[in-house]
Amino acid sequence: MKKWFVVLILGAAQFVMVLDGTVMNVSISTVVEDLDSSVTAMQAAITFYTLTMAALMLLGAKLGDVWGRRRALVIGSIIYAIGSGTTALAPNMAVLFLGWSIVEGLGAVLVIPAVAALIADNYQGRDRITAFAVIGAVTGAAVAAGPLIGGFMTTYLSWRYVFIAEVVIMIIVVIFAGRIGETSERRHIRIDVLSVILSALGLVGVVLGMLQSKVWGWIVPLHSPEINGVEIAPLGISLTAWFMLLGFVLLVLFFRRQRRLVEAGREPLVHVDLLSIVRLRSGLSVLGAQYAITAGLFFMMPVYLQMTLGLDALQTGIRIFPLSISLILFSAVGTRLSSRWSPRRIVFIAQWVLVASSVLLLGAVDPELSGWLFAIGMFTAGAALGLLASQLGNVNMSAVTEKDTSEVGGLQGVFQNLGSSLGTALIGSILIGALATSFASGVSTSALPEEVRTLVSDATSEGVDIVPASTVPDIAAAAGLSAEDSAELTRVYVESQLEALRIAFFGLIALALLSLLASRGIPDDVPLPRPKENTLPTAAT
Repeated sequence: MKKWFVVLILGAAQFVMVLDGTVMNVSISTVVEDLDSSVTAMQAAITFYTLTMAALMLLGAKLGDVWGRRRALVIGSIIYAIGSGTTALAPNMAVLFLGWSIVEGLGAVLVIPAVAALIADNYQGRDRITAFAVIGAVTGAAVAAGPLIGGFMTTYLSWRYVFIAEVVIMIIVVIFAGRIGETSERRHIRIDVLSVILSALGLVGVVLGMLQSKVWGWIVPLHSPEINGVEIAPLGISLTAWFMLLGFVLLVLFFRRQRRLVEAGREPLVHVDLLSIVRLRSGLSVLGAQYAITAGLFFMMPVYLQMTLGLDALQTGIRIFPLSISLILFSAVGTRLSSRWSPRRIVFIAQWVLVASSVLLLGAVDPELSGWLFAIGMFTAGAALGLLASQLGNVNMSAVTEKDTSEVGGLQGVFQNLGSSLGTALIGSILIGALATSFASGVSTSALPEEVRTLVSDATSEGVDIVPASTVPDIAAAAGLSAEDSAELTRVYVESQLEALRIAFFGLIALALLSLLASRGIPDDVPLPRPKENTLPTAAT
């Protein structure tokens, strides 16, 4: 136990980092009701929680080099605990957004790279493979426990208690952090502020544009913001396209800035030449896709189970449980398989299983919930994610020498959280956009009287909110509709929700297929070799 004490403490920190998102996802409807908010606002909060981490993760990794990785872990844990306490006491969505999406995110940018780097500092050889697999299993445990803990707390107590518990766990991490060894030395470097600004604003631009696509439209302006009654749509193009274009331009400038800093003999925020290492580039790309798919899945499932089927948070957690259990189980299976199979083979199998699982879940979406098909789809999806979790951390860390582990830990954090942000933003925007389109089409072809169709179309001209299907009759009655018209409107809305979910699942299948293209550079060696200290990263590494 003394040997594995470090990974237990770091695993506790990792557990909390992952727990938050899954807790919030199964608690969406309750949090929306408690804070008098909307699903769209929750989607923004979930997206910006991971986006804050993605935008500043490179800075967090560099601060770990400057302060020392253990000190970064302690400082990050304290900030995270403050954010969790603020979230637990939040009286409205604005305070929750501040505490959860911003302050917790700022703490996480220090904790996540430190966890990866300290694992590499404290373990070698097969022990390191095991330690990274344990962190992957802890991630799976958090995914497993999150829906159940969140569901139980939300249903019988309050979702706020989860964040209070997080404060306690992070205090424990701080208390025992002094027993964690650290072999790397602090580096006296000057952090380039312009690099931080370019990377942060670039990532925010891309994700914010994608997040708002459901309102602003992708290219053709839909419901753009207005100033003094004038719609903001430069040159007749949606703000979504402009934000994403600006984000990409800023990221290009960021990469150029890093190369110029290296040429000038200064320390960059990240050595972008690391991305020329094929193994690392592939590992990070698959990691980002894995987190995007997971985030999209965990956003859609609660919407389907709670808003369409009317299940509570605990029932939602129970339905998601097969995915959670198989994720933990196959994280361990993947670790055992790594002694006989190459990472490429395991990753390739996992990706195809994930595609098949998405197809099964697409087939399970119906008004009555096909229980056995849904359970099989969730279990196999968890198996695929578990196999990926067992491989990617070690693939990435084994691609570089000891001195670059903190930087790669930061890159992993960027790809994890950028993937989560893009997954929530993209799949959520597809879902909400498809709901609006499907509902408008359904109303226009329904048996509703002409005046009712006009009334509904006018009321939803700015978009359609995701609300529990069971509340539609009351909303219709409050608008003055008859019982017969209310029933017809409810039928249209439920069918529109199901059609939107199917379209979103199809997007998830496409994302899983695209991730296959990124796995070509995953190594085919058993076990993975590690570069020597004097080996420079090259495209052939």
